[in-house]
Amino acid sequence: MSFGRLITAMVTPFDENLNIDWDTTAKLIDYLIDEQKNDSLVVSGTTGESPTLSDDEKVALFRFAVKHAAGRCKIIAGTGSNETAHSVHLTKKAEEVGVDGVLLVAPYYNKPNQEGLYQHFRTIAEATTLPVVLYNVPSRTVVSLSVETTLRLAQIPNIVATKECASLEQMTEIVANAPEGFVLYSGDDGVTLPTLAVGGYGIISVASHLVGARMKELIAAYLDGRVREAQAVNAELFPIFKGLFSCPHPVPNPVAVKYGLSLRGLPVGGVRLPLVPVNEAEAKFLQNLLNK
Repeated sequence: MSFGRLITAMVTPFDENLNIDWDTTAKLIDYLIDEQKNDSLVVSGTTGESPTLSDDEKVALFRFAVKHAAGRCKIIAGTGSNETAHSVHLTKKAEEVGVDGVLLVAPYYNKPNQEGLYQHFRTIAEATTLPVVLYNVPSRTVVSLSVETTLRLAQIPNIVATKECASLEQMTEIVANAPEGFVLYSGDDGVTLPTLAVGGYGIISVASHLVGARMKELIAAYLDGRVREAQAVNAELFPIFKGLFSCPHPVPNPVAVKYGLSLRGLPVGGVRLPLVPVNEAEAKFLQNLLNK
């Protein structure tokens, strides 16, 4: 199954009491499909504040997204955690409500070795018929899937892709040696174009909440051989790619993009502790950035 080239890791809208705001969630899904031209959405990933969502909330989000998207885009459920049995349980629940695939983050905090990582992902993949996307993000999990372990996992029939937040060198090695049908997505907006250049397939994005349609044009230009045009679009978007994570100093995702959506007329609410909203200086930085 193809999830397309542009995938947004969707924020979770909250109301004033920090409960899920279902009306705004519907509006956000429509906006990401119709205006920002997404091929797929990740629901309850890190950008969706998965660490602070209960299992019941996650399953309700999966069900709601599948129903509301109604086939207009693919829905990928974030079902990974640092407990294999829990991840299996949530993946089975996601399959029951009809999602199109699952995203499995590398287990954080426990610091498993490469064999432990392999057995974790293999066990979850074998418990479902859904397509599985691996998620390697060492800056958040402390562990990193090696090239060898990723390629070993790629031999499992329903493990179809990886979202990589490692080096371009690692991405290049994976792409060069992956079996046919296994694809690589960047998980870092800032290297969307370089990822395509080394043979990556697309991007699982945060910035696409705000500039997804333009990112789709960047991807299309590169794939059509219009490299200079792709470079120009990348240069135009790069301040946003960078600014959403450093406004004007590093802020945790999805604090900045949630505020950015409010500036775009789509207020998606605050963030749950231990995250806190943007401060005055960060808000001013983002206002200036998006006004440009």
